[in-house]
Amino acid sequence: MKRKKIPTSKSLISAESVINRILVIRDQKVILDKDLAILYGAETRVLKQAVKRNIKRFPLDFMFVLNNKEINGMVSQNVIPSKSYLGGAKPYVFTEQGVAMLSSVLNSERAIEINILIMRAFLKLREIISSHKKVEQKLKEIENKLQDHEEQIVQIIQVINELAAPPPAEKKKIGFVISD
Repeated sequence: MKRKKIPTSKSLISAESVINRILVIRDQKVILDKDLAILYGAETRVLKQAVKRNIKRFPLDFMFVLNNKEINGMVSQNVIPSKSYLGGAKPYVFTEQGVAMLSSVLNSERAIEINILIMRAFLKLREIISSHKKVEQKLKEIENKLQDHEEQIVQIIQVINELAAPPPAEKKKIGFVISD
């Protein structure tokens, strides 16, 4: 999956371009520190320094550091081109709550605007997932109905075959018949 470069100018950034940056790691939807730094118009190291200075604001369900296995998995799945893409340091990843907390740590006008955009992107992603689950549920219902109908159709065909089959011929008795 090739990733699009997010514009860093003050031009509007679409929710879709943010959604493309949301990854699922450890069963959580997260965004890499590098991607957030691009969105906020800051350097990754500045973002990490701000987090380290306020580490109490970032519990593990808000932010965590990727391990080597996760980084290697991202490279092998072409989520990132290589380990060097990360700048040599293990990246921080932020959940939706972590991104919300970042706006209080990075107190700038751009950080507030981007934070609102990211929150909307997470909301849109939840809506997409919700509608996907509804479609999946409807498909399962249809499949179950088809299975029920399939069993009924098989029974109908069996009855038709029984009705269409000629009646069994009477067995003729062997021997002489004496007529009166």
